[in-house]
Amino acid sequence: MVLLVVRGRDGDLSTCGEQGSWRMLTLHGPDDTMSFPTACTIALIDAPDRTCEETSPMTWGALRRLRGSQKLLLPVIFAAALVADPACAEDGQSPAREPGPVFSDSGPDAELYGKASGYPTGTRGATNELDKLVGAYSHFGDIYPSRRVGRAATPWSFKRAPEPTIAYSFDNQRLSIADYLKRNPVTGLLIAKDDTILYEHYQYARTDRDRFLSQSMAKTLVAMLVGIAVSEGRIKSIDETVSTYVSGLAGTEYGSTSIRALLNMSSGVEFSEIYDGKDDIARLGRALFVGEPKDPVSVVAQFNTRSTPPGTKWHYASVETEILGLVLRAATGTPLADYLHDRIWSAIGTEADASWAIDGSGQEIAFCCFNATLRDYARLGRLLANDGAWEGRQLIPRQWLLDATTVRPGDGHLAPRVATPYFGYGYQVWLLPGEQRRFALLGIRGQVILVDPISKLVMVHTAVRQKPSEPGALREPLALWFAVLQQLGP
Repeated sequence: MVLLVVRGRDGDLSTCGEQGSWRMLTLHGPDDTMSFPTACTIALIDAPDRTCEETSPMTWGALRRLRGSQKLLLPVIFAAALVADPACAEDGQSPAREPGPVFSDSGPDAELYGKASGYPTGTRGATNELDKLVGAYSHFGDIYPSRRVGRAATPWSFKRAPEPTIAYSFDNQRLSIADYLKRNPVTGLLIAKDDTILYEHYQYARTDRDRFLSQSMAKTLVAMLVGIAVSEGRIKSIDETVSTYVSGLAGTEYGSTSIRALLNMSSGVEFSEIYDGKDDIARLGRALFVGEPKDPVSVVAQFNTRSTPPGTKWHYASVETEILGLVLRAATGTPLADYLHDRIWSAIGTEADASWAIDGSGQEIAFCCFNATLRDYARLGRLLANDGAWEGRQLIPRQWLLDATTVRPGDGHLAPRVATPYFGYGYQVWLLPGEQRRFALLGIRGQVILVDPISKLVMVHTAVRQKPSEPGALREPLALWFAVLQQLGP
């Protein structure tokens, strides 16, 4: 019985099982990380005449030698597979297996997403083509100019627990979390409870080494950095106007708008964002990403018509986060990526470098385009679930995070089911309805981080939905999330 197929992918060994995904063991070496299947498959590679339990421990040096000898090993691997002990091979798993991430080469509509071509990344201007989405959304920082956000010198590690059984109800059906992956174009799904990962799966041949595109989840990062800048006295008050820090916007509608109104997306300045390729967000994106480098201040200044008084009506406008990024750069004198690294990214023990896309002037695209691994997003979620505290250190002021995720009594226009038919809005973060404080970071095409401070549960969800935004797209992810809360919390 042939248990696995081994192939070269980006210079590494990778595997896929005939009957679906294989559970993998990630080993960290002195200069990089490699992923290998646990237990039985390692036994096949190392010594097929020994048991899984005896063979699972392997030295880094042994794995490095295997990695450099792929062609020589292939006949041995397949021969070993043919005579492997069926007790070890059942479903590609071993009873003694340690919990860890699970990888699959496939996913819903995999052929439409470019499976036959290895999920190509495409080029600038082609990242939204359907057969390029998987590749582009995990290599965006390679396609567009980006500023590195270095990993921590000493990574902080999650604990692991066996996968729980999770079931949820949706559209009069009772479904499992495995059904969820079969029904939704998820590239990565991770569930953690405080310091322990409970579930971590990848589809479409993505791995725990890929850096996934945040889209608008980056907006919440900007808001957290504003809070830190306030605590450091770099921004005196969020009730100051934008032009106090960005003099180039003096005399414009945005220049006379308070930082608070931008945090709440309640400036009253007109900006269209319907993702039809002709709206204001498309104009903003083309100005920042395409053609000759442009001054980002002059780019945002073109949006200069106010339709309602500031602080009275919520209206989603990515340009307002872009302006917050300009305020931060002026107030701190530091690129956003560097400020993030120094204040948050390094301190939470991230295991991999991240990146943040920059425009032609070198300014980070503040409203989107941050790239990080799934587990590092989970570290960020854990920080937010703990109200800005990390292992005894308060990285983000607690009161700031409470204010960011709570609607003030006088701000009824921001409340859940008022700002939108479902969500409310805080400081660049989405608020869930209900008595308990729960919130979400959201990005188009299914990028989601859900946070519950009471239970410390976090769900990280990266995806490649075919449409940027559509009514009801979050109904099923939220159904899964509430089932997770019910079954795994508090």
